[in-house]
Amino acid sequence: MEIRSLAQRHVDQQTEKSRVNVRSLNEECGIFGVWGRDDAAQITYYGLHALQHRGQEGAGIVSNNNGHLWQERGLGLLSDVFRDPARIEALTGKSAIGHVRYATAGSHGIENIQPLMVNFHDMQIALAHNGNLTNAKTLRQNLEQDGAIFQSSSDSEILLHLIRRSKAVAFVDKLKEALRTVHGGFAYLLLTSHGLYAALDPHAFRPFVIGQMAEGNYIVTSETAALDVIGARFVRDVQPGELIVIDDTGLTIDKYTDKTTLNIDAMEYIYFARPDSTIYGVNVHKARKRMGAALARENPVPDADIVVGVPNSSLSAAAGFAEETGLPNEMGLVKNQYIARTFIEPTQDKRERAVRMKLSAVKEVVRNKNVVLVDDSIVRGTTSMFIVRMLKEAGAKSVHVRIASPVFKFPSFYGIDMQTTDELMGANNTLEEMRDKIEADSLGFLSVGALVKAIDLPYDGQGTGLTTAYFDGQYPSPIYDYAASLEKFVTSGDVHFSPEPIDTYHPRQVASLRNEEMLADGTIHLDSQTIQGVQA
Repeated sequence: MEIRSLAQRHVDQQTEKSRVNVRSLNEECGIFGVWGRDDAAQITYYGLHALQHRGQEGAGIVSNNNGHLWQERGLGLLSDVFRDPARIEALTGKSAIGHVRYATAGSHGIENIQPLMVNFHDMQIALAHNGNLTNAKTLRQNLEQDGAIFQSSSDSEILLHLIRRSKAVAFVDKLKEALRTVHGGFAYLLLTSHGLYAALDPHAFRPFVIGQMAEGNYIVTSETAALDVIGARFVRDVQPGELIVIDDTGLTIDKYTDKTTLNIDAMEYIYFARPDSTIYGVNVHKARKRMGAALARENPVPDADIVVGVPNSSLSAAAGFAEETGLPNEMGLVKNQYIARTFIEPTQDKRERAVRMKLSAVKEVVRNKNVVLVDDSIVRGTTSMFIVRMLKEAGAKSVHVRIASPVFKFPSFYGIDMQTTDELMGANNTLEEMRDKIEADSLGFLSVGALVKAIDLPYDGQGTGLTTAYFDGQYPSPIYDYAASLEKFVTSGDVHFSPEPIDTYHPRQVASLRNEEMLADGTIHLDSQTIQGVQA
């Protein structure tokens, strides 16, 4: 039995390795919460559907029905999990939180699908988390040594244990203490019988926004696109270090820490967020168009005939490149929107076939043309190589790859599924070696400075307000349990970690904060009767 177990583990490792080789970068998840609506679960379903791009391997919703929490979750797309209408119908109640996720290595079981829910003798708590904790390993080991029993391998469960072990009396104080203990990237939603709680990490790595329905109900979710789908108006971005409390009296904005900075993950603008979403006042589509235009200025292709964007996340950048150069922006690649997610065996032939199932070249468009192929990033390079081959087989005279982001050299630890330099082509190859491996006629990347300028974040504090560590090695915080993995880069001077913040971040311009009045206890309160804090 032990021999078989070892063999099976080897198969599992190879399966995961092959899966990694064909996928692109994965965001950990998308979250959505609503309080005070009879159709809370249905609204949550619609909101999660708008966030499906943030997670396609599992989904779940927890509703609050008169103080009792009920959970429905499963593996697969949201529409698969809730294919049976009875599952949504079972989620009666006037508040709900939901979650869509990507699984990381070794965590594909149903036990890791969120929202997680726990039943204590005196209360129930459901939790949904977007991000990654950088001190999770240490915290989990300490908790287990102290007698904690975990039901999942997800770092998200740690917060529930910390809340329960707190000696504070009030729930909100227990939660604040727990939030000050965890480090890394996190946007949390917690649902209890008496309220909905939302908290963002002290750096604001992950996007998190508040909206309000016309009837007064508040929404908290990962992207503004989810607000648009359900007809909610944008109220404000959740600020770093904030704890949002929503109950029947309205919404209260509190803080669990005043030691904060602004370090929004630049990859949200480059790749993850929907183009119709707005993050801290910057529309994602417009930012990507500016990236494409800047890319054209920094890396021109003199003899180019057409610009072709890789669907779907690179289309905005391709439009910007084409406008800047005056070249035709052609649909030279078509994406199959209905491809099933299937296991790909670890052979080059089958990995290439997987790409061809997702994309196909339009021969009549690219034949005899010098093509500028615009993509948002190169991670492992495998997909880029297959696309270049596909275009040349379709008759392209030459393919010049232009990437609307800097070279991806260092891993992410704040909520993107990329935590080792081993998989990164840019970390292990020169520009010419990368060009040769993807079989392109030329290769160019956007500079870090041009990226920051293209995003154009309305920020005048220290730094840029963005996390660009994956490109320049400047991490805005310690990475704790992961520090040893980058030790050689620290020694060489390629990587630097800033300490945790000691000051308070103050936004230069957040329109929705102008009319908010600070209460005597340091909180801000908005009632649930009218839409407040929103400028028409």
